[in-house]
Amino acid sequence: MSYLSRIWLLILLDSIIVISTIYFSQALINPSMDNLSLHVFISSITLLFCHHFFSFVYKLYKKAWEYASIGELISIFKVISYSIIVTAIVQQIVQNDIYFRILAITWMIHLLLIGGSRFVWRVYRDTYLQHSINQKRTLIIGAGAAGTMVARQLLQNHDAELKPIAFIDDNVKKQKLDILGIPVVGGVKEIDRFTKELNISNIVIAIPSLNKKQLNHIFKECAKTSAKTQMIPMLEDLLTGKVSVNQFRDVQVEDLLGREAIELDITSISDYVTNKVVLVTGAGGSIGSEICRQISSFDPKTIILLGHGENSIYTIEMELKERCKNTEIDIITEIADLQDNDKLIRVMKQYKPNVVYHAAAHKHVPLMERSPEEAVKNNIIGTKNIAEASRLNGVDTFVMISTDKAVNPTSVMGSTKRLAEMIIQHFDQISKTRFVAVRFGNVLGSRGSVIPLFKKQIQKGGPVTVTHPDMVRYFMTIPEASRLVIQAGALAKGGEIFVLDMGEPVKIVDLAKNLIKLSGNNLDEIGIEYTGMRPGEKLFEELLSSEEVHEEQIYPKIYIGRTSELYIEEIEYIIKNFRSLDREHLRKSLLDLANTKITYKKKLVSV
Repeated sequence: MSYLSRIWLLILLDSIIVISTIYFSQALINPSMDNLSLHVFISSITLLFCHHFFSFVYKLYKKAWEYASIGELISIFKVISYSIIVTAIVQQIVQNDIYFRILAITWMIHLLLIGGSRFVWRVYRDTYLQHSINQKRTLIIGAGAAGTMVARQLLQNHDAELKPIAFIDDNVKKQKLDILGIPVVGGVKEIDRFTKELNISNIVIAIPSLNKKQLNHIFKECAKTSAKTQMIPMLEDLLTGKVSVNQFRDVQVEDLLGREAIELDITSISDYVTNKVVLVTGAGGSIGSEICRQISSFDPKTIILLGHGENSIYTIEMELKERCKNTEIDIITEIADLQDNDKLIRVMKQYKPNVVYHAAAHKHVPLMERSPEEAVKNNIIGTKNIAEASRLNGVDTFVMISTDKAVNPTSVMGSTKRLAEMIIQHFDQISKTRFVAVRFGNVLGSRGSVIPLFKKQIQKGGPVTVTHPDMVRYFMTIPEASRLVIQAGALAKGGEIFVLDMGEPVKIVDLAKNLIKLSGNNLDEIGIEYTGMRPGEKLFEELLSSEEVHEEQIYPKIYIGRTSELYIEEIEYIIKNFRSLDREHLRKSLLDLANTKITYKKKLVSV
């Protein structure tokens, strides 16, 4: 129906209602209609004119009545009340009398018929139009403001795929009440029960203020059901208007494993980053690229992206140039191999960086077991080269990214990273540059993370492969790890090994189960297959060895380990002679030295 056709239809309908109302009221009071024909005529004409006039004033003919609510009802009340008042004034002027009983009855019938004619559209939409769509029965977790908004929008949008059936809320004062006609049936612990009783196929978590621990608790209850679980967008996205409350998103593993963000010491970070030249090695990698993103918000003078892979460096270069297009930050790229010592020295001499973040490394445990010489080249020699270039060119702060696998290492990768830490601590002792290392565990979404592998296996229909049912790992998000790395650099005095608080370790098999559930699949359909531990792997990782433990936090989520003994001469010997050792001998030499089981270089050749 066109706009004009709709208006004329409403005017005709209202005219019939107004005329009928006043004559019906008169008939109730005076069935014989004696001596009142003039009075009825004047009143009906006056009321009809006033009704249409006030209807245009309050825009009754422009409202979408299928979405009518209290606001529309108030407008109807005003239109009818003002019309009756004006009619009473006209009766007093023309006939010197006001027929109060007739007008009172007219007001009531008028309000009933006009309101009813409008709200019947809303009833029709809610009752019939929604039922004509195959909607998914939905349980809303949270009967607060957000949950109510979700329910209202789903009820008003007859094209929505979801139909709200019930609320779940732990607030006992809300339980057994109805909100928008939807019952609050119980608390979080009863999710499984009501999902079965109410035949629920979808669950929406509508509590944007949830912290990670609370979300994890709710999701565990939702995971007991066969319903698909979603959640409303992040609170900051709702407040900024980026998305609406009914743009649901799937729960991500990052939501369950990440922790609450901490406030950074902006002043201390700005002091050593703002208007400074910052160089990042491995700038195209997961951690390196995120460090670049985080650093760009502190207005450095220049960010130098140094890496070996041209495609990844190009990608982060384009992203940063777009991000920094309204700033004076220079984005410079350098394709370089960490084993090319002369190139690194030239780069340092040319740009004179104030801060270096060394994120470049080989990190894949099984691959480094098969190619230990490459781990030595990149993780040990590469670290020594970039550290030496930094020392010679007067870098203020050098921050190396390490790993929890460097603690009591059982792998080549972990061993080479532990020896790289020793190199960094040694350079701190012989240099004015502050050399520090930052140690943390697995990051969600990194290239070497197990999560992308699990997702691919799930997409192919399974099974998901887990090495051991008891294997546990620490996890944190890439942005959180990068922020804490930057913060640790601001805290550096020199020689420290900073350790990031990784929270509680997570069983890999539980992670696999969550990913299967989050993908909307059934655990029995996908399945989990145990493949056995790979070379170099441990059941659990540590962040500090017994000699390094220093439990006091120097900053929220940042610890500092005590310096242990350094074996620089032995490391130098490995650097000079690793090419002459076969892989098994080299592997054993690295493990022994990293675990401080040998202290004399002559023993290395006899391994």
